[in-house]
Amino acid sequence: MSRPHILVVCTANICRSPVAESLLRTKLNAVGLADWTVSSAGTWAEPNHTAAPFSIALMTERGLDIRSHRSQPVTEPLMQQADLVLCMETTHVKTLRQAYPAQQHKIYTIRQMKGKRGSVRDPYGGSRRQYERMVAEVNELIELGFPRIQAVAQENFQRRDENGSS
Repeated sequence: MSRPHILVVCTANICRSPVAESLLRTKLNAVGLADWTVSSAGTWAEPNHTAAPFSIALMTERGLDIRSHRSQPVTEPLMQQADLVLCMETTHVKTLRQAYPAQQHKIYTIRQMKGKRGSVRDPYGGSRRQYERMVAEVNELIELGFPRIQAVAQENFQRRDENGSS
């Protein structure tokens, strides 16, 4: 039986979303939900790029290995498979809701899971310190937003399962 699928989205799928994917998967594993799927993609991603060097380094320092990550663009099949789409920016939400109107009920910013507005700043091209701030913010949003992340993904999964769609 399949389990809920969470898709994390940023722009190029090399800085923020690989970090969030790894942190969220680790959190799910820690609470016994290792069978859930977490993936990531980008609204403007070119396929097969590795994660940004600072993202890799900072995850390695946390004991998480994202060196095998390869970027991918958001696609119709990914959007259909996902039960929850967590975007890093409000512009990603707007873009995806326009491109995939049938999926808009499951598209949110990651900040909304904690009851906040706004976006997670893109550190691309920035300093290690900017990446450190991004990782700290994403980690905090996942930790504090986790009950809602879990609930929304589970609710949408059950709705999809009941409707017999994949």
